[in-house]
Amino acid sequence: MTRDNILGLILIAVIIISYSIWMAPSEEERLEARRVQDSIAAVQRAQAEALKEEIDAESIHVDETLPEPAAHLDSQTLDSLEQQRLKDRMGYFSGAATGEEGLITLANDELHLKINKQGGYIYSAELIRYKTFDQEPLVLLTGEDARFTFNFFSGNRNISSEKLFFNAYLNNRPLGPDQEVRLGNNESMQLSMRAYSDFHTDGNPSFIEFVYDIKGGEYMIDFDIRFIGMRDAIASNTTYLNLDWQAKLLRLEKNRENEQNNTTVYYKYARDEVSRLRPTRDGSERLTTSVRWISFKQQFFSTTLIAKEGFAGADIYSNVLGEEEEGFLKSMAASISLDYDARTDNSYPLQWYFGPNNYRLMMAYDLELERQIPLGWGFFLTSWINRFAVIPIFNFLGGFNLNYGIIILILTVLLKIVLLPIAFKTYFSQAKMRLLKPEIEELSKKYPKKEDAMKKQQATMALYKKAGVNPMAGCIPMLLQLPILLALFRFFPASIELRQEGFLWADDLSSYDSILDLPFTIPFYGDHVSLFTLLMAGSMIIYTHMNSQMMSSSSQMPGMKTMMYFMPVMLLGIFNSFASGLSYYYFLANVITFGQMFLFRKFINEDALHAKIQENKKRPVKKSKWQKRMEELAKQQETQRKRKKK
Repeated sequence: MTRDNILGLILIAVIIISYSIWMAPSEEERLEARRVQDSIAAVQRAQAEALKEEIDAESIHVDETLPEPAAHLDSQTLDSLEQQRLKDRMGYFSGAATGEEGLITLANDELHLKINKQGGYIYSAELIRYKTFDQEPLVLLTGEDARFTFNFFSGNRNISSEKLFFNAYLNNRPLGPDQEVRLGNNESMQLSMRAYSDFHTDGNPSFIEFVYDIKGGEYMIDFDIRFIGMRDAIASNTTYLNLDWQAKLLRLEKNRENEQNNTTVYYKYARDEVSRLRPTRDGSERLTTSVRWISFKQQFFSTTLIAKEGFAGADIYSNVLGEEEEGFLKSMAASISLDYDARTDNSYPLQWYFGPNNYRLMMAYDLELERQIPLGWGFFLTSWINRFAVIPIFNFLGGFNLNYGIIILILTVLLKIVLLPIAFKTYFSQAKMRLLKPEIEELSKKYPKKEDAMKKQQATMALYKKAGVNPMAGCIPMLLQLPILLALFRFFPASIELRQEGFLWADDLSSYDSILDLPFTIPFYGDHVSLFTLLMAGSMIIYTHMNSQMMSSSSQMPGMKTMMYFMPVMLLGIFNSFASGLSYYYFLANVITFGQMFLFRKFINEDALHAKIQENKKRPVKKSKWQKRMEELAKQQETQRKRKKK
């Protein structure tokens, strides 16, 4: 350190010390400050004693013939202390910290909403046309287990809007508490909830406003949030507001575990596709760019908060609730950031969607809300089949007011007719394989040893080539049918149209059917017996047996036959708790397949087919380049195997 630096530091220290001595209060000033503090303390003690006497007087019912002026003075003291406490606690919203409690009901033909005057938020949302699995009112949100509040600073106090009392205005006219307003199909109304700051006057309004614009027959509600005249009421350095939205989602369906596995938080970025938290475990995620909407999605219903201009960002959470909370599924939360400009008024145009996960309804809003319905979006063929084939046919048939069990039957028949050429191709290929079965078994006897497996394979392929039979011809049609099977596997459990629709012994095609409730739980199976699942598994075993009779045992991989019979047993445990509509569909598909196989057998002359195969074997076989390469590769492998033995 140089001499100049040292001198500079000394000079700064001298200036600071001199300034402190010069600005120190004199003895007279210190005495005056002490006197003021003692006076304030004396006043505070007197006010506290007066308040204590007032409370004691009320508690022991003292003589009520006190002089009027004294009683009035005590009341003023009490009011003054109460106002001071409110200001200390609520900043510049002390006037809105007290008010009249109550709920305001808004209802149309679809929704029954209750708005809480304390907090101004939607206390509960009931869907009128739907019931829970035990026929109770279907409520998506309930005030005891949900919150919707803004957090901000006012007068150096952290304020939560859920603590404020809001004044209600229906179409700009004051509305009292505990009132109910109902709308017809063509009607609309606007409910404004306002919490006034202490700076509010008629000439200079200052309030927080929640505006609910509801129309008849709609699940979607326009919801605007406005901060008017807040320049003095909210801290001037505020650049964003935090919106805290939380909810414990109620159980609505018969199968709690299945519903829980289909319940999670969905969200959509403003410029990206819809995504979600994993539904089978606890999860959280920070959304750092503009978010279009956030949804608390259940198996068949959703509560969605939509930002017309996008949220600045959000933190989302989902926690699985244990079996001890039988009536609930998950606890969800979204901490949402909203940009805020303290120099002017701020308005946030939002929307609420309280409604069913109906594909056609959600798609009409053009917000990609329908992406919450699990239609197999991860594989484009699956989603396309559901969107452009299955759902339109299903909705068309639903327009005839048929029982949904009959609709599934008709849908299955129509799909089988469309797939008839593929099914015929598969059966025709299997018939050729069955006719070659004796010759394949002769090859197995000719090459019984394991070391001759390559020779047997080569001889088998040569036989297929001579006979003009492609062993893969039966597999390709099955692969073509696979996307349809996957599409319907997704469609039936996600179709709200099947919810609580009964058929035969099943009381709900969207959930499992039970003909026997067990007093215990069987691992991997469950605590009930599903008849549709038993029928499906039984039909699969019959189908497997018929296929195995048509195929050569030597053409199958070791253990494949056992695996084919094991699959129906495994599916019996998996499907026992699945949607009965899905098991019913697979059972119908198998039964129709049996009928097709019977008809194909009648129409195909196997003697003529066998003669044609024998004729093909007499023709010279021209080897393709690929076949030559495969044979050469097989010879090289055989030569290497023999060298290793030596």
